[in-house]
Amino acid sequence: MKVTAIKPYSVQDGDGGAYFIVKVETDEGIYGLGEIGIRNWGGAITEAINHLSEAVIGQDPWSTERLWQQMFRGGFFPADKVYCCAISAIDIALWDIKGKSVNMPVYKLLGGPVRNKVVCYPHTQGHTNEELVENSKQAVADGWKFVRWGLPETGGVLEYRSAGDPLGQPALLEPVESIRMAEEQFAMVREAVGPDIQLCFDAHTRLDTAHVVTMCRALEPYNPFFIEDALRSENPASYRTLARHVSLPIAAGEQWASKWSFREVIEEELISYARIDLCIVGGLTEALKITHMAETHYIDIVPHNPLGPVSAAACVNLCMASTNVGVQEMPRRPGSFATDLFPLQIEWDDGYSWTPEDRPGLGVDFDEEFAKTNPAPLNGWPPQLRRNDGAFTNW
Repeated sequence: MKVTAIKPYSVQDGDGGAYFIVKVETDEGIYGLGEIGIRNWGGAITEAINHLSEAVIGQDPWSTERLWQQMFRGGFFPADKVYCCAISAIDIALWDIKGKSVNMPVYKLLGGPVRNKVVCYPHTQGHTNEELVENSKQAVADGWKFVRWGLPETGGVLEYRSAGDPLGQPALLEPVESIRMAEEQFAMVREAVGPDIQLCFDAHTRLDTAHVVTMCRALEPYNPFFIEDALRSENPASYRTLARHVSLPIAAGEQWASKWSFREVIEEELISYARIDLCIVGGLTEALKITHMAETHYIDIVPHNPLGPVSAAACVNLCMASTNVGVQEMPRRPGSFATDLFPLQIEWDDGYSWTPEDRPGLGVDFDEEFAKTNPAPLNGWPPQLRRNDGAFTNW
């Protein structure tokens, strides 16, 4: 069996959701699906996919390790984050092909299942405290065992912008005010959902170290499951300082693009949870290595999954085959959205997801004809944030 084509699709579903899917085809009619992790960089990643195709087309899709090495360092210079997104999508698609070719789910190829299903958390953000509380209560009523929201803006509303759109008026986030609001939200949500529901909170790299320390101390009484992306990601060593001052569990890693970025925080045990993004970090091949490296330091994985059904399926297959799993991010219940584009998705019930044993590959499929007639812009801008003095901050 040989790879014959690699096709990128920047697509949107009937509800306005957008995804960047990669289809890898073979000469035996078996194909696999992957997804990229930074859709706003779609134009550059498309070019990277086209370049990497030169190394993959004509090769055996079972040679995932060799092909990963070729794609990552075959040009002498190691891959950057753009190329790692492209590698990720291709690699995940190759694993999908491998599973389908032997009529097995991917998790069996990763070592076999160590659990029957994976506990997940949804996104329960609200524009107001009252909306956040109601969303959290509804999630619990629907069966979720976790709720999750992020550091609140202090003015305005965050909006995504497509390619060519003006950035518009940015929302505001003043750290001291936002921390006070976060403490209020924690008190309200904890009271609303009770002591047995786990609370996940995303700082989204918006704060500096001093403010994170202040925030974490304020949130200790509410027993959060983790504080996510407490610091910016460019310098992993900064988590060393944070670890000396904070006692809450810290989750980090969604912006890191290889095992090397994770190495320091794992070896020094500076984080409690590794937020591996399979669609950025280099696919299943690289994510499995990071997972095993984290296991040696008793660090659980919490795969980052803000994307679509292909990403979700890849994450769940990894979690089903891994012993060190904390929880899986699952913004919405699989099968409840984008069904026109992804008619086959992984399963979900009562807060857990899984790929059925009798479903080969990742356990997800998409409608290529629908994709061809529903393109999405390749590029875009995430929401823009400013502080009260006009300074730019991460969104």
